[in-house]
Amino acid sequence: MPELDGWLLDLYPSPDEGLVLWLLTGEGRRRLRQVFPVTFYAAGPGPQLRELWRFLRAHPARLHLARQERRDLFLSKPQIVLAVTTAQPGDQPRLFQQAAAAFPELTYYDADLPISLRHAALYGTFPLAHCQVSVNTNDNVTGIRVLNSPWETDPEIPPLRSLFIEPDVDPAHAPPTCLHIRSERASYRLPLSPPRPLLINLRAILERHDPDLLLTYWGDTWLLPYLLEQSDQLQLPLPLNRDPAQQVIRKEARSYFAYGQVIYRGQQVHLYGRWHVDGCNAVLFHEYGMEGVFELGRVTALPIQTVARVSPGTGISAMQMITALRLGVLVPWHKQQAEQPQSALNLLHADQGGLVYQPTIGLHRDVAEIDFISMYPSIMAHFNISPETVGAEKVDAQRVPELELMISHSQPGLVPQTLQPLLDKRLKLKARLADLPAWDPRRTAYKARSTAHKWLLVTCFGYLGYKNARFGRIEAHEAVTAYGREALLRAKEAAEDLGYTVLHMYVDGLWVRKDGERQAADFQPLLEEILARTGLPIALDGVYRWVAFLPSRVDRRVPVPNRYFGLFQDGSFKLRGIEARRHDTPRFIKDVQMEMLELMGKAPQPVDSLPAQVTLLRRRLSELRSGRVPLERLLVTQTLSRTLEEYRSPSPVARAVAQLLACGKSMRPGQRVRFLFTRGEPGVQAWDAPAVGPVIPDLGRYITLLVRAASSIVGSVGVDEQTLRWWLFSNAGYGSRPGVLPPVPLDRLGSISLPLWMALPVQAGG
Repeated sequence: MPELDGWLLDLYPSPDEGLVLWLLTGEGRRRLRQVFPVTFYAAGPGPQLRELWRFLRAHPARLHLARQERRDLFLSKPQIVLAVTTAQPGDQPRLFQQAAAAFPELTYYDADLPISLRHAALYGTFPLAHCQVSVNTNDNVTGIRVLNSPWETDPEIPPLRSLFIEPDVDPAHAPPTCLHIRSERASYRLPLSPPRPLLINLRAILERHDPDLLLTYWGDTWLLPYLLEQSDQLQLPLPLNRDPAQQVIRKEARSYFAYGQVIYRGQQVHLYGRWHVDGCNAVLFHEYGMEGVFELGRVTALPIQTVARVSPGTGISAMQMITALRLGVLVPWHKQQAEQPQSALNLLHADQGGLVYQPTIGLHRDVAEIDFISMYPSIMAHFNISPETVGAEKVDAQRVPELELMISHSQPGLVPQTLQPLLDKRLKLKARLADLPAWDPRRTAYKARSTAHKWLLVTCFGYLGYKNARFGRIEAHEAVTAYGREALLRAKEAAEDLGYTVLHMYVDGLWVRKDGERQAADFQPLLEEILARTGLPIALDGVYRWVAFLPSRVDRRVPVPNRYFGLFQDGSFKLRGIEARRHDTPRFIKDVQMEMLELMGKAPQPVDSLPAQVTLLRRRLSELRSGRVPLERLLVTQTLSRTLEEYRSPSPVARAVAQLLACGKSMRPGQRVRFLFTRGEPGVQAWDAPAVGPVIPDLGRYITLLVRAASSIVGSVGVDEQTLRWWLFSNAGYGSRPGVLPPVPLDRLGSISLPLWMALPVQAGG
């Protein structure tokens, strides 16, 4: 039989053709068909299973029914189940829904698995897998052999063709007037009006370039729905799908609550035979781009169009499902395991989370930040923590620190088997990045893939305790945090035994310093000692020239664990918890804060930068007062946490949403709202709603926000917000008020060292 060599682009069920596969070959794009029956299982009392048997035998679909023994991860003995196999994979979802509706009391397994995961478990396929496919004369697949692995650090680059489409403006803000289209070889500008020439020209571009990937901005929420609507009205077919036998899939927008916040997912438009990815509707696209999306597709086996839009938790769940299918373990339709009863004292010990210390407030020099590499996933793999291993009373079981829990080590758990290849690949990528020079073009791809792995690994811990996780169990979640606390304490003891001062500890990392040690090599003995005491991989995140741990705004005596900034020896900054890291900070204020940090980083001593920082702030305040700051840079972006009716008080975001609703725009919880603070009533102006009159920014509000952000920086060298205001708003840079002594004059700071000037007594008149 003839064999095709190419890359797997897409696969999906077809009503009468089994499974459709699209292969990228040297000769073009091939549409293939494959016989691929799928099976789901039902468990329960014998009489009810017999009733289900009779119900299914009367169904018109082509079925095969059988009694089997299968393994349930949470049961000690094999489970007697009814196996229901459909010849056409497209029939299975509808058949299962009918069975579940008729017999809701039964337990169902392998019922709602994506078809790509079933295929991956059987053949080892994944998006862009390099395959050798045997076909007959009718393009029916008779065999598949995958030639590469999703765990390769340098995967082969397939011959993908891309087409990028975006409107000239954000459709939420103003009506677009044209489309900008780019490919590898050409670029186009198509006016939106009149629509008939637009569709004709776009159709010609699609047929000429025949892209494998349509990368858009606002493609899900505006562009493709608009094009499809115009195509229907004018009766001009638009070949968005490569497969003409299929209809474009449109999924509705939704809001849901997860991990303590409301999340909004915009509507989606999926294609057949080619991919569509909307950069504005893809999850974490700003973190890792298309390279990261491709990597997620490789390791999770989810379709590219799906994995770009779902959370990392869905990716981890997919990986666990594939592992279960390969091990012959049943995948439950719904989680059925509840938390085991325990005493209040045990619950108090178990439910503590990660270990967090209060940092030493102030500016510290030559500080090393040491992090455990993917700490919680590494703990799961190293200590074999999985739902079926926790609580197992076996001879080889080991007790979890602080808890009345035992973990079996007789067999590798499902979760560790899922995570270990991902951990190994991420470690290899980090090692490659450490060896590559800064100019090497491979760094961008390696960073994107490593970032994609990071989000999967970060999520896998939370998903272990997630109430709806198929293979989640709260006791396993608690065991991970217990081991994490123990590991961090052992790392602290190792550091102190070697003479280091521990300034801060936060869940999976610690900040240490020691006189005379400021090079990376100086800290290698400490890393080796921590590895020996914990058994977990650890790395030096970097050595700071200086790092500042900041206090609370409410009480400056109280430190905030995750509010700090520092300058590494390579000149890069790390920021946590300050305004430049917040999503609701206007771009203008973020930029000013970063400019202050740059000045601080260039100065011989951080305190030496104060005169330049105050000069910069005065210049930026002048720009703000004179109206030279574009309104776009003053936008505040906040997330709508509930419907407008549920707001008890008219907060700024609620007032902005009211303006959007008044002009006919719908808003749902989880969506981000952009607005300006303005003078007069109602005090805000929604950016995406037409203004009734002239928009006059509330300069006092923005000045307050700017000074607050600036005080986060200068506060690290002992200057409080009141002192900063005196320097900024008095004519001489300092001043006095009745009954209040002014601070140290700004012009006296240049020749005063940090410890001395902070202790100087202040006198009237400076």
